Amino acid sequence: MKDCLFCKIVQKEIPTEVLLENDFFIAFNDINPKAPIHVLVIPKKHFQDISDIDGDVIAKFPEFVKTLSDKLGVTDNGYRIITNKGKDAGQIIFHLHFHLLAGKNLGDLI
Repeated sequence: MKDCLFCKIVQKEIPTEVLLENDFFIAFNDINPKAPIHVLVIPKKHFQDISDIDGDVIAKFPEFVKTLSDKLGVTDNGYRIITNKGKDAGQIIFHLHFHLLAGKNLGDLI
């Protein structure tokens, strides 16, 4: 989408420090972190939300997150993956994205 912030990041029109990237996903730090480690994982193809994603793309997600969590050093202690669908759930940018949160006990963080 032309005016989508995350599409512009994927297209390298907006610079960001990429933590991991493959043919399907890109990961970078959230600019407003809610945990010591707060990474956004977005599909390179534009999907509005979780209901919109192709099965072939979402099937690649677990492998990407495993590689990312290993790179971040959080695989053993754990992490949380969150996505929001729709404005009532808190979705602000309508390009599907996942929050990977880690780096502390997240038991009290929803």
